[in-house]
Amino acid sequence: KGTGHYDLAIAIGILAASGQLPCEHLHAYEFAGELGLTGQLRAIRGGLALAMAARDAQRTLVISSASSAEAALIQDASVLAAEHLLQVCQHLNGSESLATAVPPAEIPTPTYPDLADVKGQTAARRALEVAAAGNHSLLLIGPPGTGKSMLAQRLPGLLPALLEHEALEAAAVQSLGQNGLDPRQFGQRPFRSPHHTASSVALVGGGSVPQPGEISLAHHGVLFLDELPEFDRKVLEVLREPLENGKIHISRAARQAEFPARFQLVAAMNPCPCGYLGHPQKACRCTPEQIARYRGRISGPLLDRIDMVVEVPALPESVLLARGQGESSAPVRERVGAARQRQYTRQGLHNSGLLGASLDEHCQPDAAGLALLQNAVQKLGWSARAYHRVLRVARTIADLANSEAITKQHLAEAIQYRRGIE
Repeated sequence: KGTGHYDLAIAIGILAASGQLPCEHLHAYEFAGELGLTGQLRAIRGGLALAMAARDAQRTLVISSASSAEAALIQDASVLAAEHLLQVCQHLNGSESLATAVPPAEIPTPTYPDLADVKGQTAARRALEVAAAGNHSLLLIGPPGTGKSMLAQRLPGLLPALLEHEALEAAAVQSLGQNGLDPRQFGQRPFRSPHHTASSVALVGGGSVPQPGEISLAHHGVLFLDELPEFDRKVLEVLREPLENGKIHISRAARQAEFPARFQLVAAMNPCPCGYLGHPQKACRCTPEQIARYRGRISGPLLDRIDMVVEVPALPESVLLARGQGESSAPVRERVGAARQRQYTRQGLHNSGLLGASLDEHCQPDAAGLALLQNAVQKLGWSARAYHRVLRVARTIADLANSEAITKQHLAEAIQYRRGIE
C-alpha cells in the first residue's frame, strides 16, 4: 500500500479471510480509514472523492468519523461513520449498526473581498468585469502598490455562485490536496496564489503518487500569479496546456493521473525590473536592455494565451485621500451573471470556451467592426489564436451591453485589451 487510506480495507480483508467476519455482504461496501495501533480510525484525505466513487459504484462507504462530514457532502451517497475498527466489525456482524454520516451543521455563505475597497483604477475595474463575464485570462501591469493584488483578490466575488456539480468538482479536487478540504468552505470559489518560487510540480501536480497542484486546486476558481516574470520560465510553460484544455495529464513511471484544471488565470507584473517605468513621480532606473530582458522572461506562446492586458497606473494623491467608495461587488456580480446567462442560453458555455464553428457562428462582427478588426490584424501581425481571442472578448463586451451584434465599439475596446500584449 502507498497510503493510510487502505488500512481499514486491509484489516477487514484479513478478518474476513481468517473467518472472523462474514464475507457474503462485503461486496456492498467500500472501506477507507487509517488505523492506529489501538484500532482507532484516523482522518484521511480525499473523503469527498471517495464518496463520489462509492456512489457511482452503488456501494456504501465506511469511513473514519473524522472524515465523514466531508464525505457526507455528497447527498445521494450512502456513507457510514466509524471511530474504531471494532465498530465496523460489529456492524458487519449485525450486532450494532454504524451511524450515518452527516454533513456540517451549518455551511456559511461564501464571502469575498469587496470591489468597493479599490480606489480609482476605472480601466482595471472594467477589465476585471469583462474578464469575469467571459471567463477570460487577465494580466495586470503597473508599479508596486497600485492595487493589482487587490483587484485579483476581488475577482471571485464578481463571479456567479458555483453550481452544485461545480462545487462538488472543486471540493473533490481540494479534498485530494495536501491540506484536504474544510467542509465549511464548501461552495466557495477557490483562490490560489502560489509564490513565484513555486516549482513546476507544485504548480501542475505530481509526486510518486500523483497529487493535484495549484492549477487543479484552483478548478472553477481563480489562479493568481503575482510577479509573473519572477516565475521560472519552465514553470510558466507548463500552463500552456491547461489554459487551452482545462485539464492536466501527469505521467510517472509507476502510474498516470489526469486532474481537472479549468481555472481563470489572473497575473500581475511590474512594467520593468525597478517597477517605476512610466511613474509620474519616481524615475525609472532601468535601461532598455534590462526592460526587454525582464519582459522576455514571459514567452510569446504564453502571452498569446492571455486574453486581456490592462495597465494599473499609480494613483494621484487626490484619489488616494478621497473618502468616497467605488462601485461594490454586488451590482457588478449581477451584470456578470446576466452576461453569463446570455452566453449559456445562446451557446451552452462561456465565451472563452468558444471554438471552431461555434466561434464563427456567435462571434461575427458587423461590417464596420470587421473593417476595424482587419486593419488591426494587418498592423499588429496577430496570430490566429490572438485574432480569435479578440473576437471572444468582443463577444463578452457585447453581452455586457445586452447586444446581440458585435459592433465597432465592442471590438475597439477588445483590441485595446489586446494591444498591451504586443
